[in-house]
Amino acid sequence: MFSLIKRAGVAAALVTATVAFTACSTTSSDDASSSADGETVTISTNLGDVTVPKNPTKVVVLDNTAAETVKAFGVTPVAIPKQLFSSDQLADWADDGDIKDVGTHSEPKFDVIEDVEPDLIIGGYRFSKYSDELQKMADASGGAFIDVAASDDAEGGRVAQMSRQTEALGTVFGKEDQAEEIVADFQTKLDAAKSAATGQTVFLANVNGGKIDNGAKRISPLTEPLDVRDVFAGEAGDIHQNSGLTPEAIAQANPEWVIVMDRDAAVATAGETATPAKAVIDAQDAFANTTFKKSNQIIYLDPQFYVREGIQGYGESYQQIAGAMGADK
Repeated sequence: MFSLIKRAGVAAALVTATVAFTACSTTSSDDASSSADGETVTISTNLGDVTVPKNPTKVVVLDNTAAETVKAFGVTPVAIPKQLFSSDQLADWADDGDIKDVGTHSEPKFDVIEDVEPDLIIGGYRFSKYSDELQKMADASGGAFIDVAASDDAEGGRVAQMSRQTEALGTVFGKEDQAEEIVADFQTKLDAAKSAATGQTVFLANVNGGKIDNGAKRISPLTEPLDVRDVFAGEAGDIHQNSGLTPEAIAQANPEWVIVMDRDAAVATAGETATPAKAVIDAQDAFANTTFKKSNQIIYLDPQFYVREGIQGYGESYQQIAGAMGADK
């Protein structure tokens, strides 16, 4: 069901998306640092058209939504925010002593970025407030800075932007065919989830600090393309604090399904043990007679969902949703 669709299908799927990230090869002598053979490409980004070296050799990856795609292309960065990239999918980057640590988006180490003299800085999303500083650092090293991060404000929404982001990165790294395959696989999983979601009511839960909060702020971009109805729509709350929902209020809303993000697991540091989201949910006596509990209609997203957020993580989540809700039909 989730095998890659053929190239003709890929082309058709891509045509339907609103193209915001386009690219064309050039062999100019622009200010951007170029690859070994001097070739550059111009891509459309969230901040306008940018000329970058094709197949850059010294890449700083700051955007967690792009990281897994860059890794899939076989690129090894020179610097990353290791704490943010500590998920299972990026563990070998985080553990690699040759890859420098630039800190976090809360406390970035700009001196590390300057020291590696990058050809390309991939910023945006959690690092978006530092775009001006990152642009200056890229200029100083003769490199380029890009922000192709998927966001809720993008044309067509975050999910549509993920495909365009992948295509743009594929152009930069000369991996256009692989980018098409990633997008095609993602589209197949999204389509399956769309077929399975037929108006079910849901609660988008965030397990944070051992409590169950409203996680719509993070999870609603995932469910936005699907035909599901959030029982607390318009009450997104704050995922970093208790949003005020009680287990009794959730039980009274009685959603058919619960989709759970385990923020505790995603942000736990070395040596910390977070109570699994399932254990927190199971401990709630108030849920005993709810539809979702009695029917076991609870979907636990990848524990690293909170720090992944790219096309791979979303695709896997759609596969989960399709399998669970589709089986209920």
